[in-house]
Amino acid sequence: MNAFTKTLYVSGVMLLLAGCGDNTNEEPENKVPEENTVSEQTPEKTTEEESATPMEEETEPEEITPETSEDALAEYSSKEIEYARVWLQLGPNQELDGLYVNHIPAGTPLNVDDETSGTYPEDVIQLAGSRLVDGGVTYSGNGNGTLNLYNVPLRWDGVYPAGKEFYDEIIANTELVAIDVGEDEEVIRLIELLKMEP
Repeated sequence: MNAFTKTLYVSGVMLLLAGCGDNTNEEPENKVPEENTVSEQTPEKTTEEESATPMEEETEPEEITPETSEDALAEYSSKEIEYARVWLQLGPNQELDGLYVNHIPAGTPLNVDDETSGTYPEDVIQLAGSRLVDGGVTYSGNGNGTLNLYNVPLRWDGVYPAGKEFYDEIIANTELVAIDVGEDEEVIRLIELLKMEP
C-alpha cells in the first residue's frame, strides 16, 4: 500500500469515526424526550380509565339501595314498623301465628293479681305471640330509636303478695335498648302478623 492510499484510508476511517461520534450524541438526545413523553402519557390515560370505571360501579348500587328500602316499607305506618322491629330484635320466638299489640296506660299495675304491685310510671306497649310459649316484650318507646324495656312476664307465677319493693326493683331496672333497623323482608313478615288488641 503506497503513502497516498494509506492517507486516504486513514482519512476515511477518521471521517467515519467522527460521523459515528456525532450521530451517537444526537440520537440519544432525540430519543429520550420521545420515550419520556410516551411513558408519561400512558400511565395517565390508564389511571383515568381505571378510576372512572370503579366510581361508576360503586355509585349505582348506593343510589338504588336506599330508594328500594324506603319503597318496601312506604305503605306501612311508623307504629307498625316499630312493633315489627322491636319483636324482630327482642321477641323470644320469631315463628309466630300472630303478633298481638296491647297498649297499657301509665298507672296500671304490673301484676293485676297482686294488691302490692307497683304501677307502670308511663304508657307502655306489650307485644306477645298467640301462645304463651311465644313470650312477650313490654316497653315504652323514646321516639329516637331506643326504648325502655320492662322485664315483666306475660303470666306471673309466684307467691303473693310479693311486696312493693319487688315491683319497685323491676321498674328501677328498666333497660335502655337501641333498636336495629332489621331486614325489610323480616319486618314486613311481622307487620303482616300484627293484631291490635282492644
